[in-house]
Amino acid sequence: MPNSKDTYSRPPDAPRFAVREDTIEYGFIGKLQSLKYEYREDIRDRAALEKNFREKFEALNRVRLTDTEFARLLDEIVTSDVFTAAKTLRSINAFTRDDDTPLNYTLVNLKDWCKNHFEVINQLRINTDNSHHRYDVILLINGVPCVQIELKTLGVNPRRAMEQIVEYKHDPGNGYTKTLLCFMQLFIVSNRDRSYYFANNNARHFAFNADERFLPVYEFADEDNRKITHLDEFAERFLKKCDLGQTISRYMVLLAGEQKLMIMRPYQVYAVQHMVKCIDEDNGNGYIWHTTGSGKTLTSFKASTLLKENDHIHKCVFVVDRKDLDRQTREEFNKFQEGCVEENTNTAALVRRLRSEDYADKVIVATIQKLGLALDENSKRNKQRTKNGQATYKEQLAALKDKRMVFIFDECHRSQFGENHKAIKAFFPKAQLFGFTGTPIFEANASLQKIEDTQASMRTTEDLFQKQLHAYTITHAIEDGNVLRFHVDYFKPEGKNPPKPGEPIAKKAVIDAILSKHDAATGGRRFNAILATASINDAIEYHALFKTMQAEKQAADPDFHPLNIACVFSPPAQLAENPESKKDIEQLSEDLPQEQEDNKVEPEAKKKALEAILADYNARYGTNHRFSEFDLYYQDVQKRIKDQQWPNADYEATQGFVVKAGSQAVSESVPSMQLHVRGMFDLREELIGNGVLQPENGHFRFTQDYVFSSPSTAAAVVLGRSANGRIEWKNGAGKTLKALQEQLATE
Repeated sequence: MPNSKDTYSRPPDAPRFAVREDTIEYGFIGKLQSLKYEYREDIRDRAALEKNFREKFEALNRVRLTDTEFARLLDEIVTSDVFTAAKTLRSINAFTRDDDTPLNYTLVNLKDWCKNHFEVINQLRINTDNSHHRYDVILLINGVPCVQIELKTLGVNPRRAMEQIVEYKHDPGNGYTKTLLCFMQLFIVSNRDRSYYFANNNARHFAFNADERFLPVYEFADEDNRKITHLDEFAERFLKKCDLGQTISRYMVLLAGEQKLMIMRPYQVYAVQHMVKCIDEDNGNGYIWHTTGSGKTLTSFKASTLLKENDHIHKCVFVVDRKDLDRQTREEFNKFQEGCVEENTNTAALVRRLRSEDYADKVIVATIQKLGLALDENSKRNKQRTKNGQATYKEQLAALKDKRMVFIFDECHRSQFGENHKAIKAFFPKAQLFGFTGTPIFEANASLQKIEDTQASMRTTEDLFQKQLHAYTITHAIEDGNVLRFHVDYFKPEGKNPPKPGEPIAKKAVIDAILSKHDAATGGRRFNAILATASINDAIEYHALFKTMQAEKQAADPDFHPLNIACVFSPPAQLAENPESKKDIEQLSEDLPQEQEDNKVEPEAKKKALEAILADYNARYGTNHRFSEFDLYYQDVQKRIKDQQWPNADYEATQGFVVKAGSQAVSESVPSMQLHVRGMFDLREELIGNGVLQPENGHFRFTQDYVFSSPSTAAAVVLGRSANGRIEWKNGAGKTLKALQEQLATE
């Protein structure tokens, strides 16, 4: 076996100057050897792979298995379910030996992944009943195949390697479902100059979409978001043994609800690493500038869970500044890890969990308002407790003053500038504070002043959190395709006498332009749109005009489908019906000085207008929102916008698209289906194989109701070809699903 410093030599028949696929492979193996991977030239088939795994397993678990025990072990751990295999890889598992004694085992060293054996193999052949595949390069961790690298020659798009992996995984009885390859966590594809990586997943999360783009695929980048695409540099930065171990063990997330593997993007990893380092070194506070929509919740979740393992930290509190964000964040955290965060129904529950020594309560999600109430001796609840002879919340929390606490603030540019933030800093002197923001406040865009002695300056994000730890800006996100590019439509008045700059624009003309352009601009109403106005009064007037003008258009043209219009602005806080509602409203407009000024003028008129807006919304959606609970209306609008997700081909309802038992499908699929929509072809074959589709009188019949992920998938399976479900599916009157959905949206 060659020394680890040696490179795997070029085959004797390789051209001297050509950059062939095998040449790239040999050089890559040499690079891995320089990173201290052991090259195992002897592992070229399934038997050798399993023999090596057995040796590593027995050494790690200090056990000697019989042949029958090892065969049973393989039978128990090998699975076609990628998610189950991923959990087994990361868990302490149980096995019953032949003499009925229990064996608790792990497949890898979970405490210190760096201490596992890291090996590289190439040209592995796996022959199963129905497939005969050869894999370019595979990385073994303690004998377990965890990373597969597929290489293409220079000039060939790495996308071809992605397609090859998908084809391998779709073959019946493939090695990914029948052998130790089921533990594959990551795939890497490269033509030497361009390198990409992505997580393994079950079929529903592992396919090309309608644009033939493989999702989600990542390019590695450094901290400045410079892409690292050359294979050698990629290996140097991404595949060092400890780094790869950390990526798999710390920076991949298993979503139980979706049965899905996620890998964190490079900028998310850097942010978490900086936070953890700052805490380990007890080096003050900091903020993360990650643009809106780039996955701040996943980043903060992973930081929180890693801090949960830190014995020096008493509590990690993730602080949000709205009740709806409290709910959303808890739901997101619990999606990443079921039951990891409980609801704090009130301030008393929050205080109880802050005082709890239970490990389950080490990570807490709370609103800054609840924290502020707990620390405010003059709050209504604390005064009542004093009156009743009970310890106030602040007194109950006194034992935490000397504890090391970590507070992670979501959207740190908002209410953290207020009194609650000051109270937290004052009460927890040993706490470290970290903020996430997509829009940091610098001196140039600050609107609040701080005064020290006689010197006044603007309050910035850095004033609160000391230093920036990492940045991933909107520019980076647009370059990477992680957020949509901006598309702004400017209204340009037409005619001989258009208004001059500074003159008011006729609102009716603006609405006419929106109604004429909206369907085209939103791809047939697949997307939402926002109209921003200069004032609350403008918003009220636009909402009323939309209602009037759309009613007129509908009366003149029965086929006209009105747009769904919602209007949101902060209500006048001075008209709130109770102190809690007033606080919610004040928080809404805290960083909106224009709204604060607007609400000082004719507040009663604005309240009346908002009540009319709520009435229209309630009538359209069957809700029951009231002015006194405006916050619930605001949450509802947010959720309604967020939950409308249109893929490229059609609308995917959350419950799926059901084809009823007894429905028919064509007997044969077109030849091109297997080539161009392989995932749908495989699904059709799977339904035939498991009896959901049975042959009957020259066609197939559905033997049971079946839920498809989308109308287009259902149509493709039924018709045996690529299909747009919104056009193909029709009711008895011949009306397409698209037309029915658009009609439903207007009712």
